[in-house]
Amino acid sequence: MRIALFDSGLGGLTVLSEAVKQLPNEDFLFFADTLHVPYGTKTKDQVLDYVRQSVDMILQDEIKALVIACNTATSAAAEELRREYDIPIIGMEPAVKPAVERNRLTGKRVLVAATPLTLHQSKYTQLVSRVDDHSIVDSLPLPELVGYCESLEFDPDRMTRYFLDKFANYRLEEYGTLVLGCTHYPFYTRILRQILPPHIEIIDGSAGTVRRLDYILKKTGTSGTQRGGDIRFACSSGDPEYMAKMHRAYDYYSTQVAGCERAVDPSF
Repeated sequence: MRIALFDSGLGGLTVLSEAVKQLPNEDFLFFADTLHVPYGTKTKDQVLDYVRQSVDMILQDEIKALVIACNTATSAAAEELRREYDIPIIGMEPAVKPAVERNRLTGKRVLVAATPLTLHQSKYTQLVSRVDDHSIVDSLPLPELVGYCESLEFDPDRMTRYFLDKFANYRLEEYGTLVLGCTHYPFYTRILRQILPPHIEIIDGSAGTVRRLDYILKKTGTSGTQRGGDIRFACSSGDPEYMAKMHRAYDYYSTQVAGCERAVDPSF
């Protein structure tokens, strides 16, 4: 049986890369909802409907756990999915808590970059209210970045101009951590590292999410014991060109980003 990872598009490949690293004895299915990407500019009800359709397609295969490798889909649909489906479902959330803990005593602020829908969901606002007792968290919506990633737009010059424009109204010297609150965003870790002051850490939630997955698999006695590492790709449109794009994007991230300039693991 496989572990399924689900996203609206290519972003969840960053989580898949981490899962392959941490769980070498597992086989994986990566599913992208290409019929409806991107999710971050849709309504919550739309996203919930799209996610249900995709999960029904995913469960046509033999799946032992599902990772919602998308912060937007997690915030909009995770609770409902856990009530409706009888398999372990692991979601994601922006790594706000560890970022706040890292910066609470330094006097530095935390900047959370995510999609507009994630930042406006009650799940996110409640998370910030719960952990940000010193009011050091600011939010930065980056609605265009998913589209750039889906187009495999990784040109350093163009993306540097984009990020500099987005950061223009922020005094970056005041920040200690940038939280990447969308799984598409780690594709740009190398570029961000070159732009941001060296004292700013860049973190995302992939490593913690996969550790949670590992814990649940062991708890339920379903951890892989065979020689794993087989990855199957699928998408809701069945488009062979997009399937080829997924392979290219996964290879790019695994070799050019994750293998070189990784975001910091926010665990202690």
